[in-house]
Amino acid sequence: MAATICFIIWVLFITDTVWTRSVRQVYDVSDPEDWAVHDFDCPRECFCPPSFPTALYCENRGLKEIPPIPSRIWYLYLENNLIETIPEKPFENATQLRWINLNKNKITNYGIEKGALSQLKKLLFLFLEDNELEEVPSPLPRSLEQLQLARNKVSRIPQGTFSNLENLTLLDLQHNKLLDNAFQRDTFKGLKNLMQLNMAKNALKNMPPRLPANTMQLFLDNNSIEGIPENYFNVIPKVAFLRLNHNKLSDAGLPSSGFDVSSILDLQLSHNQLTKVPRISAHLQHLHLDHNKIKNVNVSVICPPTLPAEQDSFSYGPHLRYLRLDGNEIKPPIPMDLMNCFRLLQAVII
Repeated sequence: MAATICFIIWVLFITDTVWTRSVRQVYDVSDPEDWAVHDFDCPRECFCPPSFPTALYCENRGLKEIPPIPSRIWYLYLENNLIETIPEKPFENATQLRWINLNKNKITNYGIEKGALSQLKKLLFLFLEDNELEEVPSPLPRSLEQLQLARNKVSRIPQGTFSNLENLTLLDLQHNKLLDNAFQRDTFKGLKNLMQLNMAKNALKNMPPRLPANTMQLFLDNNSIEGIPENYFNVIPKVAFLRLNHNKLSDAGLPSSGFDVSSILDLQLSHNQLTKVPRISAHLQHLHLDHNKIKNVNVSVICPPTLPAEQDSFSYGPHLRYLRLDGNEIKPPIPMDLMNCFRLLQAVII
C-alpha cells in the first residue's frame, strides 16, 4: 500500500514538473525560479502580467518616451501615448520582440533613429497607425510580416524601402497623402510574398505600377482613379479581392476585356461613373456596382462564356452569387435572361 502511494506521488510530481516546464516553454521564460524576477525588471510606467510574462503593457499612460524593454518581452503595447521618438537604446536588450504597437502617438520620421527598428531581427508585426509620419520608415527588419501605417501623412516611399522585406505579407497605407509620383516602377520590388495591399483614401489618379505578383487583396477605395491600363492584371495573376469603390472610373477608362480575370472572386466598383455593366469572369462570385450611372443590363455582354475544358466546373453556369445594382438608373423588373445566365445568384439588389 505504501509503495502504491509513493508511486502515485511520484507520478503526480513528474506530471506537475512536465506541465510547468511546458507552460514556461510557451512563454519562453528563461528563469523558472520566481515571478518576482519579472516584477523587478518591469518598467515602473508599465504593467507586466504574471500570467503573460512575455507581454509588456504601457498603453494609455501619457508616456513621452519609450521605457527600457526587458529581454524577455515578445509583445509590446505602447499605443495612445505622447511618444515622439523611437531611439535605439530602449531596445538594446529586446532581442525577442515579435510585436510592437505604437499606434496613436506623435512619432515623426525624424524621431526614428536609424537602426532602431532594423536591429529587431525577430520582429513580425509593427503598428504605427495614427502618427505623424511623412514617409514609410526605413530601414525595417527583414523578418517583418505586417506593416500598418494607416492614418499618417505619408506622401513619400524612399527608393529601396521594401527591397529587403521579402517576408512582408500585409502593407497598410490607407488614409495617407500618396500621389501618383510617390511610386517608381521598382517601388514594390522585393515584396515577394505580399498578399494584401491597402492604399484606400489617398490621392491617386492612376493605378499603382508594378505590384507584387502574389498580391491577392488590393484595396484602392476613395481615391480619384480614372482608368485601368490594358493588361494591368497580368502582373498580379492571383488577385482575388479588388476594391475600387468611390473613384472616378468610367467605361472608357476600363481595359477592353473589362474585369474578365479568372482569379477575381470579389469585385467592388461602387460609387464610380460607369454607364454599363463591365465584362466579368465566370469565376466571379460577388459584384458591387451600386451608385453608378448604369441605365440597363445587357446580359448578352456581361454573361461570361465558359470554355469546353471548364464545363465540369461550371455545370450550373457562372459562379456569381451576389449582385448589387442599386443607386443606378435601372428600373425593375430584373431581366429573366440575367437569372438564366447566373443560376447561382442568391441576392440581387436593384
